[in-house]
Amino acid sequence: MILKFFIHSNLFIAFAALLLTLSTQVLLGLKLEFHPYLFIIFFATFFEYNLHRFIPFFKYRNRIIDHKYDWVKRNTSLFHFLVLVSAIGFLIAIYFAQKEVLLVLTPIAVITFFYSIPLFKSKNRWVRLRDIPYLKLFLIATVWSSATILLPVIHAPIKFASGNVYLMLLERFFFILAITIPFDIRDMQTDQQLGLKTLPHLLKPTQSYQLAILCMVIFWLVSVLHYTILNNQFILIPISLSAISTIYFLSSRKIRQHTLYHYGILDGTMIIQGLMIVLVQLCK
Repeated sequence: MILKFFIHSNLFIAFAALLLTLSTQVLLGLKLEFHPYLFIIFFATFFEYNLHRFIPFFKYRNRIIDHKYDWVKRNTSLFHFLVLVSAIGFLIAIYFAQKEVLLVLTPIAVITFFYSIPLFKSKNRWVRLRDIPYLKLFLIATVWSSATILLPVIHAPIKFASGNVYLMLLERFFFILAITIPFDIRDMQTDQQLGLKTLPHLLKPTQSYQLAILCMVIFWLVSVLHYTILNNQFILIPISLSAISTIYFLSSRKIRQHTLYHYGILDGTMIIQGLMIVLVQLCK
């Protein structure tokens, strides 16, 4: 019951973003430390995911048949309270943020905002960024990798080689892309009714899962190359375990049938990776 609340309230995904950002500190060779930008990451994720769910629920409440909104329908008052809390928390975090953090966050925030809010009108229809054919997955992977990597980088007391940062961005991008593809597979019917073209419509579900696994393999290969060059092979233990377990979750037909497959298991792979990397640092 508690786990389902954390998942459906979007606290689960907010903690996933927080842990990935903490793991970035470890991957950069920094000490695990509290920074105000961790509040921003947590509440920005909490707010955006609640906002993304709130807008269609507010507009089409009586017509929504998507099972994603079942919990919201049963707990409408609680959901509205969570949206309010996430918005207030985000505004407070932004108010106390440093200027450098805000400069990095601004383009990420713009992309995120117009992912859920209409940006322009085309053929008498308002279009969000996520409505642009085949773009949705790459937007999500770009936003997540940028936010969870760049904030620790710019806030660090030392400068990092650009190549090191680019490789980390590449690793995180392919990891997020891999676990996001099944969401588009799940939403194929809904997206088709809305006239939205996504990768699974182009590749079909089986090939889309294969692409997700390929992305996870690329994540692992780039990580092996990267941390071997840095002579930090020890970090490859949690990264390899994360890649292996996620590939298993992507390839197991039985696990794919689980009711919490997307919001629990796939989102949970970020928590697993983040926790393992943080624990490696704490156990040193």
